[in-house]
Amino acid sequence: MPIIGKLLKKTTEISYKRNFNKGKEYVNQLKTLASLMEKAKSTAFGLKHDFHQSLNESDVVEEYQMRVPITDYEEFYTNWLKESIEGAKDHTWPGKIKHYALSSGTTGSPSKRIPVTEEMIRSFQKTSLRQISTLHELDLPETFFSASILLVGGCTKLTKKKTHIEGDLSGILKKYTSFVVNPFTKPGNRITGIRDWNKKMDMIIKKAPSWNVGMIAGVPSWCIMLMEKIIEFYKLETIHDIWPNFQVYVHGGVFMEPYIQRLEKISKGKVHLLDTYLASEGYFAYQSSPESEGMQLLLNSGIFYEFIPFNSDFFDEHGNVKNKHEAFNLSQVTEGVDYAMVISTNAGLWRYMIGDLVRFVDVDEREIKITGRIKQFLSLCGEHLSLDNINSAIQNVCKREGIEIPEFSLFAENIDQRHAWFIGTDDLIDPKLIMDLIDKELCVLNDDYASARKFNLKSPTINVLPVKTFYRFMESIGKSGAQNKVPRVMNEYQSESWLKYLAKSGLN
Repeated sequence: MPIIGKLLKKTTEISYKRNFNKGKEYVNQLKTLASLMEKAKSTAFGLKHDFHQSLNESDVVEEYQMRVPITDYEEFYTNWLKESIEGAKDHTWPGKIKHYALSSGTTGSPSKRIPVTEEMIRSFQKTSLRQISTLHELDLPETFFSASILLVGGCTKLTKKKTHIEGDLSGILKKYTSFVVNPFTKPGNRITGIRDWNKKMDMIIKKAPSWNVGMIAGVPSWCIMLMEKIIEFYKLETIHDIWPNFQVYVHGGVFMEPYIQRLEKISKGKVHLLDTYLASEGYFAYQSSPESEGMQLLLNSGIFYEFIPFNSDFFDEHGNVKNKHEAFNLSQVTEGVDYAMVISTNAGLWRYMIGDLVRFVDVDEREIKITGRIKQFLSLCGEHLSLDNINSAIQNVCKREGIEIPEFSLFAENIDQRHAWFIGTDDLIDPKLIMDLIDKELCVLNDDYASARKFNLKSPTINVLPVKTFYRFMESIGKSGAQNKVPRVMNEYQSESWLKYLAKSGLN
């Protein structure tokens, strides 16, 4: 194993030097779009939107934007995806799409079926190898490179339908994973095939002593819960007592800051944190270094990106885009602006608004960070409160007061014209004091919120709950583990389900 570690470390170094600083030029995006359109020009979608003609024009991007409307999942599903799922050939992408990833969706919504093509799978594989090569910059010991990667994901069992195969993206990707890679990943086929999160967690806990884990990847809430339970089960002080080579945690899906203190409490050694932006629709970006503020957008991995400023010029008060053709390309974006991200991919998604808001923290380095969701903002009376504002306010208060708030949810009470907050913490806190401090922080961070609070918006309410309440709620609706995330800004359906759960549990 020491020899394997030495070889893998050297391979990582060579790969890192080969890939460093490559692929940041905008020309990569122009080539990507042209390649996508050329590949799909004879499909039903390509013929409908005159890809042949657009490819002959001097400004392919402008032609493409003029001919193809921006769409969201519901609209794209109705107009195009439904027929592909039903088995249509050469519809949005050449050939017949065999696999569809079931996204976790929002609470109360049915799972979305996202197309996964062979070209997309190859892009995922290529990007994964590139990301692993960035480990060279961390200067990790050879013992780390002979350790395993623990992937805390969804069920890898796939379901065969009449016209296609569907399941969690991790299951589809695992089907195409090289046998060379399998020995270095845990927990193995038997455990990854378990659908019940609690049963899966129990199996991982039992197997934990027999594994040499160096890296963990997954959503923070479930990964840290798993490590805490391992420590509790074996009566350890830290996770490093069982996995001494654990040195890298690759996270994604949610804002990491609320979980850092919990991770530090259960760690004895240094754990490097690397953010990643991976969804059922594609692998968009990853943090190339722990020192980087953002994640580097991947410009030559089969995805063409566009960006719509998230403001009243481009979106209405319900978060719906006003102009279905207008968007900025990568050469037109600026730092510090929240953009709704639009993608066109080698899985046959065209000008598809993924629903995330991103902000460029370094335009030259193509580095972004996720700041929220298009539909996850509150604006009862013009306060335009974003998830980024909310996260920042909570973290500022936590640092000042020396407390942890790893989970929270809130929603708008339309009749009372106020926000209802539900905070998850195991610390002893004064609810009114904490809510007042968060409220004041939001006023500092957001002028619109400050104005609304002064004239129209009533004081927010607060309900403090044990952290486990949020996880038990997710379990009650069948969304434990994997890529499922506690909803931060709840819509009407979500808030109704949440209140019913609290009432049933005697917590409200």
